Amino acid sequence: MMSTTDHDIQHWLDLLPPISLDEMSGIKLMNRTDTKFVTNKQKLAALLELAQGNYYAQEINGSRIANYRTVYWDTPDYRFYLEHHNGRAPRQKIRVRTYLDSDLTFLEVKTKNNHGRTKKKRITVPDHDREVIKEAGGSEFTQQLTGETMDDVNPTVQNRFQRITLVNMGKTERLTIDFNVCFHNYETNEDAETGDLVIIELKRDGNVYSPILELLRRLRIHTSGFSKYCIGSVMTNAHLKRNCFNEKLVRIHKYVGNSFPKI
Repeated sequence: MMSTTDHDIQHWLDLLPPISLDEMSGIKLMNRTDTKFVTNKQKLAALLELAQGNYYAQEINGSRIANYRTVYWDTPDYRFYLEHHNGRAPRQKIRVRTYLDSDLTFLEVKTKNNHGRTKKKRITVPDHDREVIKEAGGSEFTQQLTGETMDDVNPTVQNRFQRITLVNMGKTERLTIDFNVCFHNYETNEDAETGDLVIIELKRDGNVYSPILELLRRLRIHTSGFSKYCIGSVMTNAHLKRNCFNEKLVRIHKYVGNSFPKI
């Protein structure tokens, strides 16, 4: 049964004008700056209400909430996790992401440079199987970008989540809003959920004007870095080095409340 807050989110989302994938084709922002914010579902409902008149909502096959599955791959010594934990830049991640509603799967390499810009490169693959990915050219792709082949890495953490995507009227930015995030760790077989956690990411080329920033300030939703791979790893693997994420976990719990588990 849908909660009152979930009902409010759906209500205000449905009132936004729709935008199709074709109409969004010029807003891919593959070389972009990302700013992340962490909040809860109650504030998300308020944000969608304030966004009326300023944003479109992406709609695919009549739905404005998309379903995602992502599997992150890492080396046996957790190279990509530790690059992030230790604050290294540039840093990279290898992941296989499936857009469940359209059944499209991509092998992706994300690189974040010293200036905070994120570049994402990807190729289409049939599914998440290692051998199938290799047959689709995955090893050559990852080796060229990271130095690691698909034989050098293993699936470590999976996440599933739902996403709302907003586009401003000027079509100069995308706002992705992720919630109902859950994790599964392939090494420990542990699962974790995130309660009312909402992760908002503003994606734009450079520092163009963004109407959402004023709305976020009004709701006291603050910037907060959040890596689904790293937080999911910490939540499902107690053996990982994690001291640099402890303060972040405390802040997340403060924003989200008791629905987010204490780690």
